[in-house]
This record gives sequence, C-alpha cells and structure tokens, in this order.
Amino acid sequence: MPAIVIIGAQWGDEGKGKATDLLGSRIDYVVKFNGGNNAGHTVVIGNQKYALHLLPSGILTPGVTPVIGNGVVVDIEVLFDELDALIARGVDVSKLRVSANAHLITHYHRTLDKVTERFLGSRSIGTTGRGIGPAYADKINRVGLRVQDLFDENILRQKVEAALDQKNHLLVKIYNRRAISADEVVETLLSYAERLRPMVADTALELHHALEAGKNVLFEAGQATMLDVDHGTYPFVTSSSATAGGASTGSGIGPGQISRVVGIVKAYTTRVGAGPFPTELFDASGEFLRSQGFEFGTTTGRPRRCGWYDAPIARYSARINGVTDFVLTKLDVLTGLETIPVCVAYEVDGVRFDEMPVSQSDFHHAKPIYEEFPGWSDDITGARSFDDLPVAAQNYVLAIEKISGSRISVIGVGPGRDEVVVRHDLLGDW
Repeated sequence: MPAIVIIGAQWGDEGKGKATDLLGSRIDYVVKFNGGNNAGHTVVIGNQKYALHLLPSGILTPGVTPVIGNGVVVDIEVLFDELDALIARGVDVSKLRVSANAHLITHYHRTLDKVTERFLGSRSIGTTGRGIGPAYADKINRVGLRVQDLFDENILRQKVEAALDQKNHLLVKIYNRRAISADEVVETLLSYAERLRPMVADTALELHHALEAGKNVLFEAGQATMLDVDHGTYPFVTSSSATAGGASTGSGIGPGQISRVVGIVKAYTTRVGAGPFPTELFDASGEFLRSQGFEFGTTTGRPRRCGWYDAPIARYSARINGVTDFVLTKLDVLTGLETIPVCVAYEVDGVRFDEMPVSQSDFHHAKPIYEEFPGWSDDITGARSFDDLPVAAQNYVLAIEKISGSRISVIGVGPGRDEVVVRHDLLGDW
C-alpha cells in the first residue's frame, strides 16, 4: 500500500506539480491535505499551462481520483471557479472528492484577513488576503464551519450567527467597517450546497480502503516546510501543517501508512511575503534568477524574492519530514552562470551555524557562508539521463546532494512535464 507524501522543502513554489506529473498514471489518488487557495502551482502539459490554487494537481491526470482532505480550508466560490475553468478546457473533474470535515472560508474570513493585515502596517505577515488564517483560527477556536454544515440549514445558520456575533464587533468598533449580515452569508453558502453535495464524502474512510486495496495514494502538501505553522519561520508562516506529518492529520490516515516522503527543492531558493531569508539577493544575480525562472506568484502575481541554494534549509527539511528522496527543480535556470554559490552554513555574530539556529533572532541575522561551484553554458532542457548533463551540472547536483540530507532522485531541466532526468524511481524500491 504505497502512500507517498510530496512536500515543499523550502518556502514554497518549488514545483511540486513536477513530481506529481512524473508519477502520472501510476497514481490512483492525489490528496491535498492542508492549506487553501493561498498557494498555487502551475502545471505545463504540452503547450497548455494550468494554474491551480485549491484543487490537487492530480485533477489533470486521467484516471486519478483527486481528494480535498479534511485539513484543507475551502472557499467554495474559488473551488467552482477552478472547476468551471477546467471543464471549459475539456478536463474531466467528475471524480473530485471533498472531505465532509473540511472547513469553509467565508466572506467574513476574507474581510478580516485583509483589514487585519492592513491594520498591522509594518508588522504585517504578508498574507494573500484569501481568508486562510481567519478560517483556521475559527477551526481552532471551535467556531468554524465545515462542509457538512451546508446540508443542515439550521446548524449552518446557528454557526454563522455565533461567529458573526463577535466578528461584527471587531469589524465595526476596531476596524471601522460595516457589519456583515448573517443572512447574506448563509444564503450565499446554501447556493452552493446542491452542486457540492455529490462531491462530499468520508474521504478518510475512502483513502483507508484504497490503501488496503493496494492503491497508490499521493499526498500533496500546500505551501512548504519553512512556512509550516510549527516548524517554519514563525510568525511568517502559513496557518496549517505543511510538513509530512500534516498528511496524517489532514487526511485521516495513520502515519504508519506513509511509505515515502519526497521533498521538492529548487536549484536555488525563492520566497514570497515577509520574513527572514538568509540567501536573498538584491543585485543582478537575483534579477537573473527571477527573470530566467519566471518567479512570480501563481496565486498573487507578486515577484518572488530570490536567492542561492540553502543547504541548511534542505537538511532541516529532510530531518523534519523524514525525506527519502529529493526532486531538484529548475536546474536549467542556472544555465549561463560562470559560478554558482551555495550556502553551506550561516554566520551569526562571528559564530558558525551548520544547522538552522533555534532562535528566531539568530536566524533573522544569519549571514550565508558560501561555497562556489563552476557553472555551465550548454542548454540542458533536452537532457533525459544524468550523463546527458554537462559535467559542471552533474558536479553541482552531486555536491548539493551530499550536503542536503537525502538523495536527489529526479532533476527538472525545463518547464515541461517530460523535461526531467530520473535517477531513481519515486515509486520503486518498495
């Protein structure tokens, strides 16, 4: 019963869809287990580009059952917009399953997200304003709405009224905004109920049966390790568990059922939003990575902050997640550089740290210690075996593999789903 978890091993946008595409028809289920529509991934199929935000990337693979797990927060309007866009392009979305226990994002969550972020001013976190944090806060505060509540109007109305009883005081008295009508919220949510009903299921039970039957199940994390609410660069993090452990809590399967953990890393590093970023570049090198890698957010369109590869981050992610394999993406972006720096450790006030400092203050002030590796100029997008790569590219991969905490099994050499070099089968060696 191979259950494989795919996680971002940096600050997100590493290209997790590449690994999902590579596994393709050998996967029976793809499960999104955390986050919402605050992150996105771009999947390129032939000359077609698909930008997904809430849906699992497996929805684009024929025969795969895509699942939105209980750990996800769902904006139903966004869900149906994405589904309608895919249907218009001829994609079959009929197999989508949505957990009855997943929590809902409402109009008041989005409103609170935006006004709170503006209220924080220079102390803002850099959220997307999609209502993710407030929805998770309601979940933890036990005043959240779940998908199953849509099918009982009385319960739905009671929960909405209870939630707005406090939130309207905040909006009116603290943020100087108008109160939100419970009737409007309930009416909007109920308008989606009948279309959503056929998709809703006890997905934890369905996944259990699938694994018992020997099906291949892929668990796909939103965001990434360094944005995890427990293990990331708090408070500049998301509001959910984006690490491999979140696959269990966010889907309802036992941790012992997980067979392999695949961490996705770029050949360099990017970040969106505020927070520490030791290898961030503010010069022509940073602009080179941004332009060559087209580093703009799938969800927000914001330019991504760019920096060199950070090996301590990769080692940290390998340890926190139990990474068995790395997928290294966007190696082609580095083509044309004479030398390529790699961060191998940090310096904080004259002290060397080979691992991530435990102190937030130390990490905020960490300066990268670099080793430089020769670059290459040959186009590598046509490479399909490791030996096809220029020697300098091979040496770069082997060097960062040695210091990153796990083997590099797949290398992305271009944006297309088939532009990869496979060193080890991600579903092999069971």
